Amino acid sequence: MPVRAGSSAPASASASRDGEGTIRRYAPRLDRRSLLAGSLALGLSGPARAQERPYGPAPLSGGELDPKGDDSGRIVPAPPPGYWPYSGRSGPGRRPDAASARGGWVSGLPNVRYNGPGKPGYPIAPWENSATGSAVAAGLLPAIRPLHDVHIRDTIVCLGGDGHYYMTGSTGDNIWAVNDGVELWRSKDLQDWTWLGLVWSIERDGVWEREWRMRKGVPFRALWAPEIHYIRGNYWIVHSMSRAGVAILRSETGRPEGPYAHAFSPDRPLRGGIDATLFADDDGSVWFTLGSADEIVRLKPDMRGFDGPWQKMVAAEGEYDLDPTHHRKECAAKGLRHFGYEGATMFRRDGIYYLGVVDRYADRYSFAMWMADQPTGPWRNRHEGPPCCGGGNFLRDGQGRWWVTFFGNDEASPWRERPGLVRVDFAPDGRVIVHRDQPFAAI
Repeated sequence: MPVRAGSSAPASASASRDGEGTIRRYAPRLDRRSLLAGSLALGLSGPARAQERPYGPAPLSGGELDPKGDDSGRIVPAPPPGYWPYSGRSGPGRRPDAASARGGWVSGLPNVRYNGPGKPGYPIAPWENSATGSAVAAGLLPAIRPLHDVHIRDTIVCLGGDGHYYMTGSTGDNIWAVNDGVELWRSKDLQDWTWLGLVWSIERDGVWEREWRMRKGVPFRALWAPEIHYIRGNYWIVHSMSRAGVAILRSETGRPEGPYAHAFSPDRPLRGGIDATLFADDDGSVWFTLGSADEIVRLKPDMRGFDGPWQKMVAAEGEYDLDPTHHRKECAAKGLRHFGYEGATMFRRDGIYYLGVVDRYADRYSFAMWMADQPTGPWRNRHEGPPCCGGGNFLRDGQGRWWVTFFGNDEASPWRERPGLVRVDFAPDGRVIVHRDQPFAAI
C-alpha cells in the first residue's frame, strides 16, 4: 500500500500511513498568499468570493451528482479548504506481495472504491465486482502482479539516458476531483522502485493549469495521463489538464526529476483535449498527438514549437473495424469509423509504425492497434492489443524486450489502478500479441 504524502493544493487534505497500515488524515495546508492572490485576481474579497462559488457540497461516495450540473469546464473560484477529502499524491508505495494481485482502487465521481489493507479517510463505495479477473480466467491476459503497490492510473514507463527506468501516471486518491501534479518513480531493474516525489506541481509550477473548472456541477482540477520521455538527451513530460488542454514540459537541468518548465506556450494550452503523447522517430523527427489521434503534428528540431500544420491521420481503405463489440457504445455515432476514443500512443519496430488508441473490446479497456509505413498513415490492420492493457505506453527495455504498461481499468482485470507490465511479442504479420514469457507473473 502507498504512503500518502500531503497535498499542496488548497483544496486537498494531507494524509499519511502508520506502520500498521492505518491511513491518517490531517488538516489541509493553506497557502494564504495564493488564495489572496486568486481572490484579488477575481476582484473578490473572502465573503464575496464564497458567495460567488457556484456549487454546493462535494458529492462523495453514496451521494449523487446533479443531473443538470454545469459540465462546461468554465473557470470558477477555488473551493474552500477541505472541500475534497482526497490526497492529491499517491506517495512512495511499497513492494508488491501476494495480496497486491487483487483489489486496488476505482476512482470515480462521486463513488470511489477501495479494496485493501487499512481504511481510507473518505467514504468509499462497495467493491462488488470491480475486478473479476475474467480476462485471466479466459486465458486472454497473463496472471500478472503489479510492478509496485501504489495508486497509479495511465501507467507510463520509459528507459532513461542513465539506464534507469522512470514511471509516472495519473496519481492521487481520486483524479475525478483533484490531484497535485506529476509524481515520478525510478528503478534500475523494473523490480524495485524509488519515489522521486512531486517533480511538477500544479500550484508551484503551473500557469494556466492552476485554474479550477466546472465538471458535472462541482469544482475540479486534476492533471491526467502525464508521460515522461527521454528524447535528444533530455527529459520531457507531456500532461493533460482535463477540461482545459495539454502541454509539453522540458527538464531545465537535463535530469529526470527536473525542475520542469513549459517547452513553449506557457500561458495557454497547446490544444484542448487529453492524453497527449510524444513519438521520436528513428530519423530524429519528433511528433505530437493526443486523445483519439485524429491529427498529428511535427515538432521543431529544438522541440520548442510546432514545425508546420497539424496533419490529419487517415486509415487505409476498408481498414475500419465495424464490429460493434470492438468499440465503446458511444462510438456508434461515428459509424465505428475511428482509430479509438482516447489514450493515443505510438512506437516503431522493424520499420513499421504502430499506433495504439484505446477502445472497448467486449468492454475490455484495450488498445486498438494500427500499423503503417509512415507516422501519418494510412493506417491498417486494426486489432486488439494485449487485452485490458490500454491507456499507457509500449517500451523496449535495455535487453531488447518489448512491453506494454497496464493499470487495470475494467472489471475483467485481476486488480485495479496499480502499475503493471505485460511482455509483448509480434506475430508474423506484425500484430501485437502477448508473449508466452511473463516475468511479472503473480506471486
